[in-house]
Amino acid sequence: MSFSGLLQLGFSTVIFLLAATAAKQWGLAPSLGKILLTLALYSLGNLIMLRLIREFGMSVSFSLSAVIQLVSVNVVALVFFGERVNVLQATGIVLAVAAVALITLGPYLQARL
Repeated sequence: MSFSGLLQLGFSTVIFLLAATAAKQWGLAPSLGKILLTLALYSLGNLIMLRLIREFGMSVSFSLSAVIQLVSVNVVALVFFGERVNVLQATGIVLAVAAVALITLGPYLQARL
């Protein structure tokens, strides 16, 4: 993945994190402004993803985005919103990260074997 691709992926992650935070805020106190902001941020993030899909393909783009968002959204939920997960949920999150990492890195690791 090129440096510009990594920057785009990072930018989309920040946008999606802001969108998730806006969605949480809407969930706590619904308002039209919050839902419009949430929709705008998710739309912007998806427009960036379309560019990444064109450049790197769907499987790589969505897999990388999924694992980065999974980790970062959970960090925000746990640290900033004080949410808690039980042991079973935490295990699921760890397994999801491992699964996406294997899907993403699998072709590169297999080529080296």
